[in-house]
Amino acid sequence: MRKLTFVVVDDAIFMRTLLKKMIEEYDGYTVVGEGSNGYDAIDLAKLHQPDIMTLDITMPELDGIKAVSDILKFSPETRIIMVSAMGQQSMVIEAIKLGAKDFVVKPFEKSRVMQAIKNVLVE
Repeated sequence: MRKLTFVVVDDAIFMRTLLKKMIEEYDGYTVVGEGSNGYDAIDLAKLHQPDIMTLDITMPELDGIKAVSDILKFSPETRIIMVSAMGQQSMVIEAIKLGAKDFVVKPFEKSRVMQAIKNVLVE
């Protein structure tokens, strides 16, 4: 079975580390890249064409919402899971309209992250 590839993008290194650890606990899931802003997300999408990308909404330089369209332009098969703080529902809805497939709210539980991954895989 082919490994599923992930890119994790969040401006907080703690959140990237936490997500990477959760993802890589599963056999067949591997994180191939990490970034800290929307520009990194676009570059990593071009480079790796990941199966799944977790993308923080609020980041410096270029936020996750503005990056979604470009990520999908360069890597149309990538399924994007938005990572949001409480109270960002309108931004999550906007991201989904732009092509994101699911979202998780910080602070997140491992079970919710895994459910979001399953949700985007069945589409």
